[in-house]
Amino acid sequence: MINHMTVQKKLRGIKQEELASAMEVSRQTIGSLENGRYNPSILLAFKLARYFGMSIEEIFIYEEDKHEEK
Repeated sequence: MINHMTVQKKLRGIKQEELASAMEVSRQTIGSLENGRYNPSILLAFKLARYFGMSIEEIFIYEEDKHEEK
């Protein structure tokens, strides 16, 4: 899964610490989300979408594994 959190943070001048505090998670969680090392819970995804005034699909983009069978 890829996401546009870093772009949205930069556009709004928000630091990781500020976003983490608003989401009630650690700064490390925000960093891991931005780097693609962690996928958010559905609750966190909704909270982030609401925070940025966007839909979940505008922030998080699911890319199917090309090796998965369909």
